[in-house]
Amino acid sequence: MEGSVNLQLSAKSVGVFEAFCNSVKPIQLINSTVEMVKPGKLPSGKTEIPFEFPLQVKGNKVLYETYHGVFVNIQYTLRCDMRRSLLAKDLTKTCEFIVHSPPQKGKPTPSPVDFTITPETLQNVKERALLPKFLIRGHLNSTNCIITQPLTGELVVVNSDAAVKSIELQLVRVETCGCAEGYARDATEIQNIQIADGDVCRNLPIPIYMVFPRLFTCPTLETTNFKVEFEVNVVVLLHDDHLITENFPLKLCRL
Repeated sequence: MEGSVNLQLSAKSVGVFEAFCNSVKPIQLINSTVEMVKPGKLPSGKTEIPFEFPLQVKGNKVLYETYHGVFVNIQYTLRCDMRRSLLAKDLTKTCEFIVHSPPQKGKPTPSPVDFTITPETLQNVKERALLPKFLIRGHLNSTNCIITQPLTGELVVVNSDAAVKSIELQLVRVETCGCAEGYARDATEIQNIQIADGDVCRNLPIPIYMVFPRLFTCPTLETTNFKVEFEVNVVVLLHDDHLITENFPLKLCRL
């Protein structure tokens, strides 16, 4: 049985951070081996051999929750090896098992967020004068989220001079690898769901509802060598190809 964290640097960070290559080596969380059957012959027919491994870590290590990311991967596997006599090939089979982190004590305090998007509230705008007039309001019920429950809220297009083409919710993972010498921080998309299509009715509440996918999300994690954080973007695309994005950092936990 083996559990490890594999860290990878993105192409843009490799040259810059060669100095701390050591911190990008796999971090072993748990490793144990057991001999299930002594040498000998197995009887014909089906033989079932029970086994168990206590999930106990050595020292001050922590069993982080299973997570499949781009630059951070936390994975637990069982590997069974069957050694056979000279002429027969050894057999080996690997299988992943999923680890959930222990639930945290107490409910997270709800942190509702109200937002208003207008041309004036936008940052990183090249020519503000060319932007069509619009007013979008909404709220997220909480940015402290329980991973097994959906992210919810609503959005209202109060007015917009340009026709709306699409409204989308984009879930983003922000993975940071590194150590004291420097950090490589990369944001990548996990999923994108469309919550409205076409020029929506003005002043109509549009529900925001997103389920967090298993394996590709985990409770927000911060350790010495790596961090896994999550954000959600509300993306509004107008017909003249203006793209409006509002970003909200999320904190995920397991109850």
